[in-house]
Amino acid sequence: MTPDLPPQLEVVDGIAGGSAAREFDRRHDARQQRVQTNHPKIGRLLLAVFDDPQSTKAWSTGAVGEQRLGGMLAQIAGPAIRVLNDRRIPRSTANIDHLVVCPTGVFVVDAKRYRDARPELRVEGGLIRPREELLIVGGRERTTLVEGMHKQLDLVRTALAGERDGPVQGVLCFVDADWPVIGGSFTVQGVSVMWPKKLRSVLTAAGPLDPDRIADVQWQLHEAFPRQRDSRSKNW
Repeated sequence: MTPDLPPQLEVVDGIAGGSAAREFDRRHDARQQRVQTNHPKIGRLLLAVFDDPQSTKAWSTGAVGEQRLGGMLAQIAGPAIRVLNDRRIPRSTANIDHLVVCPTGVFVVDAKRYRDARPELRVEGGLIRPREELLIVGGRERTTLVEGMHKQLDLVRTALAGERDGPVQGVLCFVDADWPVIGGSFTVQGVSVMWPKKLRSVLTAAGPLDPDRIADVQWQLHEAFPRQRDSRSKNW
C-alpha cells in the first residue's frame, strides 16, 4: 500500500499584487459612485477632469510593483525556490507581499515602487545620543517601512517556532528605484534593502535546505498565512 504523500503546493502559489489591485478598484469605483451621486449633472465631467487622489493611485502603483516582482520570482521558482504571494495575516486586514523559501532559508519580501527615487541608509547619533539607522527614499524618511517589515518577521518567526531550517530574513525590494551603478544595497535595522536583480542572486544562492524540506516549509507557511480568498492555484 502506497503511503500518503505530504500535502504540497505549486512552486508559486497566490497572485502577486492581488490585494493591492482589488483595493485600488474598490476605492476607484467608490469614488466614481460618490461623485456621480453627489453631482448627477456634471459628475462624469468631474471624473474626466480630476484623477483619483494620490491615496487611491498609490494602491495601483503598489500592485504594479508586486506584480513585477512576482514575475521575477516566478521565473526562478522551482523545487528549490518556492513562492507564496499575497498572503493573508489572520485577524488583520494587512497582508504579506511575498514569502520565499529557498536553500538558505525563508525570505519575507515587501515590494516597494518609488519611481526614480534612491533608497539610502542614514545613520544618526552614536556619540552623545544612541545610534539610529534610518531609511531614506528620495530624500524622505521612510523608516516606517522597516518597522512594518519587523512586524511581519515576528509573525513568520512565530509561525515557524521550533524550526531550525535557516534564518528568516526580511527584504524591502524597491522596483524602479534610482540605484547607483556600483553598490547600492544595504541593511537597515536588520532588514535588507535591494533591487529585484540583487534579490534574485540572493535567493538562488546555495544553502543547506533540500527541495523536500523547502516544500514542507512552504506548506507550513501556507497554513499560517493562507492565500487571499480569490487567489487561486491549480491544486489547492
